[in-house]
This record gives sequence, C-alpha cells and structure tokens, in this order.
Amino acid sequence: MWTLVFDTTANNCAIALLDSTKVADKFVKEMEFGQAETLLPEIETMLKKHNLSFSDIGLVGVCVGPGSFTGVRSSVAAAKAFSLACPNLAITGVSAFEAYVHSLSMFELSKFNAVIIETKREDFYCQLFDGKLEKISEPSALTYEQIIDMLKGKTVTLIGNGVERFLDKPSGLTLHAIRMDKMAPITDIAACAIQKMKNKKLNFPKPLYLRAPDVCVKA
Repeated sequence: MWTLVFDTTANNCAIALLDSTKVADKFVKEMEFGQAETLLPEIETMLKKHNLSFSDIGLVGVCVGPGSFTGVRSSVAAAKAFSLACPNLAITGVSAFEAYVHSLSMFELSKFNAVIIETKREDFYCQLFDGKLEKISEPSALTYEQIIDMLKGKTVTLIGNGVERFLDKPSGLTLHAIRMDKMAPITDIAACAIQKMKNKKLNFPKPLYLRAPDVCVKA
C-alpha cells in the first residue's frame, strides 16, 4: 500500500511517500511563507516521479497542528479535497505532538515526555505523554510557569521546536533528554498515520487550533 503524508503547519513544507512502511521519497523545505502554493505541485511531481496516480494511494496522513493558522488550514483543506475526489481513500489526521513524541528513541523516552511547540508568543503549545506514548494531558496553550508547575518533581524529556526558548531561563527541572527539532519529522507523521490505520483508529482531519487566530478588525 502506498501512503502519502504532508505537513505545512510549521515554517516548512514537508511531504513523504511510502511504499508499505518504506520511505520511497521525501520533500522537506523550510519556508516562512508559500507552503500552500508549494504543497500540491510538489505532491504532483512526487507521484509522477514514481509513475503513480492518486488512485494508487491507499492512505493519506496530514499533520493537523498546532501551528500557524494558515499552515494548518492549508494542510487540512488539501486532505479534505483529496477525500472528496477519492471517497474510498483512507485519510487521517496526526497532531504534531504525536509525531514529535513518536520520534523519541527508547533511550530518550522517560516516564514523562513533554512536547513543547513554539507559538511565537509568550506562551507555548504543550502536551505530556508517558513512556508508552499515551497522552497524560490534553494539548494546551500554556505559560512558562504553568508548564513548570506541571513538570515539577518529575524526570522529564523535552522535545519540540519550542524547547530552546523554553530553556532560555533556568527551569529547575530534572531532565532526562532534550531534543530541539525545528519541525515534527515527516517520517514520524507517516508512522503515526500508518499505526492509526493498523489499529483502526483513523480520525478524519480537523484543525488542532488551541487559540483564536491573530486578526484585527478595522475601525
């Protein structure tokens, strides 16, 4: 089975094509803007390169956020368009939290694993997982102080593109491992999507918005 996964929720456009569980092709480009314009042409190029049509794809996985409002919307809109065009296509959403924690090695995993994602504000997006990758907390937008209170007294692994800023000041936490990845690995988004299909836990993509978009009303 061919699987197509993509992510435009962070400062990047990432796409992976897998044959069964083997990565056949991958496209990853860091970019502040233009992810929506890049995504579909790159998917088309990748499919043509491997002599595939969209009807050959059995599963589509899409990162649903959190991230930029426009980036999340672009990925999810593309996935929904694919599902309308191919009603029999299996499709699922994967959060960046799930992909980040899935990428931890057995040596990096702790009893408590906190995924901390950049918001470009004073707060952070955060979710806590146990050593079996089961969620302990719900995804939330939290202040530095709230995250410290949640993790105090625990030996914890930190991962995510918000970790570097989070550790700008002494945390006083007991840290098992630290990962400052710039983005959720596209191959781990793929692995999560495939796992959801195997476990019959596909969830139709819905944007993971943890707060309202930054907008202003003209006077």
